Amino acid sequence: MRSLLTALLQGSTRALARCITLVENEASGYEALLTDLPPNDHTRVIGITGPPGAGKSTLVNGLIELLLEQGKKVGIIAVDPSSPFNYGALLGDRVRMAQHFNNDHVFIRSMASRGALGGLSPRIIEVSDLMKAAGFDYLFIETVGVGQSEVEIAGIATTTVVVVVPEAGDEIQTMKAGLMEIADIFVVNKADRDNADAFVKNLRILAHSRVQETAVLKTVATTNEGLRELIQAIDQHQLQLTQHPEKHAQLLTEKAWQLLQRQRMRAFNRQELYQQIKTALQQGDFNLYRFLQSRYGAA
Repeated sequence: MRSLLTALLQGSTRALARCITLVENEASGYEALLTDLPPNDHTRVIGITGPPGAGKSTLVNGLIELLLEQGKKVGIIAVDPSSPFNYGALLGDRVRMAQHFNNDHVFIRSMASRGALGGLSPRIIEVSDLMKAAGFDYLFIETVGVGQSEVEIAGIATTTVVVVVPEAGDEIQTMKAGLMEIADIFVVNKADRDNADAFVKNLRILAHSRVQETAVLKTVATTNEGLRELIQAIDQHQLQLTQHPEKHAQLLTEKAWQLLQRQRMRAFNRQELYQQIKTALQQGDFNLYRFLQSRYGAA
């Protein structure tokens, strides 16, 4: 395991892929692998989120091209909807990014959401930390696109980019309570469509009303229009974070909270719980809170 970690820290993509597989499968020794990871403040972790059809994958693909031109090393975690048959990733994003698959400066990992409501994968925190240890300059995490429940990306990415399209204008008030609250940068993609300017104007008014004013950018990902400005906005936001160390502590707290929740839930088996409740129901006079208190000391 030590030799594998050494290879990972030296930037070996083969070692990285192996480490990710060990963690995802909870193979023997994976905990030691994680506890030996050194701190990393170099990699810029960017979450790309937003409703389905906003063009997130095309946007990321364009960003990869521009960053490669700058000599950067780029990692991508593409969280795909799980297959209903084997809980594997459907690999749709990997197909769209196929042109970069054999580039030594690009590493793409597709992960299955496995039904996670937050649009992410259960092991997303550990995998992102492994990829940071491999020395990427930028790490993009593209979420499934399940709507407002995707807010947990804000607890993992240092910069969260919310991608929307001009047609989302009528939905802006309902989005306000979810995705709109987590954005560090708003991107109106497909900005060559009708009503794009009016939507951007309204979105900027909303962004200006927030506690911390948020950048609103227009892009046309299919032609790379506006993508250089997006990279500049990401870099600017990352620079601002270095001046606010409390943000780093907040991110680590959120990650720790999610890890602790998952560890605590390991003690519970859903099927076993179902059988217990089914038996209790047959006895009559069922009260859910009394049941939980008697079985688990919780109500």
